[in-house]
Amino acid sequence: MEKKLRRSWSKLVVMLCISVMNNYGVGISSAAEVSHLPSFEGALPFHLETGYVTVEKGSEYFYYFVESERNPREDPLILWLIGGPYCAGFTGLVWSIGPLRFKTDAYNDTSLTLVYNPHSWTRISSIIFLDWPVGAGFSFSQNAEKYTSDDIHSSKEIYLFLKQWLLRYPGFLSNPAYVGGDSYGGKLVPLVAKEIVQGGYLVGNGVTAVRADVNSQVPRAHGLGIISDELFEVLSLSLSLTLYL
Repeated sequence: MEKKLRRSWSKLVVMLCISVMNNYGVGISSAAEVSHLPSFEGALPFHLETGYVTVEKGSEYFYYFVESERNPREDPLILWLIGGPYCAGFTGLVWSIGPLRFKTDAYNDTSLTLVYNPHSWTRISSIIFLDWPVGAGFSFSQNAEKYTSDDIHSSKEIYLFLKQWLLRYPGFLSNPAYVGGDSYGGKLVPLVAKEIVQGGYLVGNGVTAVRADVNSQVPRAHGLGIISDELFEVLSLSLSLTLYL
């Protein structure tokens, strides 16, 4: 039974691979909407896109992107890193938090049936399932040396992928964003988060809390030399009598 399931799984992957190559060719950074999948009855009831993003010269990362089924312009965006390493993002799409499931009880020794997963995280969030590193799933490189990698280098490539993907889809820049993963992917989550933080961010006239914001104005002005020591003492005394302290 297990061997037969593996054969059917392999057939599905091969069919998907042929579809991918027909859509993209080799070495082309692009994306395409997928409306139907082998063994799924009818059109997919959610928005699925797959594509390639160039992370380094000659290296292409493949991804599956499912838009939130609720409100994709406001719901969180999640970059999901599958474990392994070298497990394909397709496993997250059909075996964990994604919108598809295999209907194993209908297995007939020849084919597997895909069905909709009503408990998918994509009901309330948009998710990018990533094939990482190079060599996993459909991700590839024209440079043979790129097939040997470590976690640090992988985290930098994933960070580059995310930046390039957001340039392609700037409408998601304002969405709450999360990096998550399972199994070995959990090792990369903090490394990628670190890359994102080190990449820097800008805040214009940011608000934290009224008490902290107001009480910091006088010490900051004094520290910058905008007000004298005498005025600082007077204002500090005045502030101590307000409701902000």
